[in-house]
This record gives sequence, C-alpha cells and structure tokens, in this order.
Amino acid sequence: MRTEATPIDGIFRALSDPTRRDVLERLCKSPGSVSELAEPFDMALPSFVEHLKILEGCGLVRSTKAGRVRTYRLVPKRLRLAEDWLAQQRTIWERRLDQLDSYLLDLKGKRP
Repeated sequence: MRTEATPIDGIFRALSDPTRRDVLERLCKSPGSVSELAEPFDMALPSFVEHLKILEGCGLVRSTKAGRVRTYRLVPKRLRLAEDWLAQQRTIWERRLDQLDSYLLDLKGKRP
C-alpha cells in the first residue's frame, strides 16, 4: 500500500470540491481573473483564492500576472491523469462483473 501522495491524489482532492469544479467549468469557456472567477461565489476573496491555489498546486490551472491582475487558465492535459485512472478502474470492474455474470450463469446451469 502506498503512503506518499501522487499527482493524481492532488487532482482528485481538487475535483472533490464543488467550488473548484465550478471554477474549472468556468475556465473551460475562457481564462478569467481572480475577481471574475470569484464573482459568482458567496465567500471572502481570501477563501476563494485558497481554492485557486489548490487548483494551481495540482496543475489543473495556470496563472499569469499582468500588472495587478492575475489571470487563470485551464490546463486540460492534467485532467487526462484522472480520466486515464478512471478508465483503468472501469476496465477492471467491467471484467470483474463479466466474470461474476459467467459464474452466476454457470451456477444456474444456463450458460449460453
């Protein structure tokens, strides 16, 4: 069993929060400044910035600063880690369910 954190752990941690998922959905449309991204949320700006730090920390977003404005952009390539992991899990569970189905059909004696 592994004990150290991996990149995918940070991605799933980031995706576990609805505010961060909403920010990612918003960034799918276009880059946004901190104030633009924070506007729809009813929370203090420092709390919202913590969400952005988590997203940036795991590589799901990148920021650039021009003057006093920090703008965030989505990094879709990082989502591929989660997508690949989920696809792998799906394959494992589909195989297990197929094996269970075969076993249950054998038990009933109704194997096609």
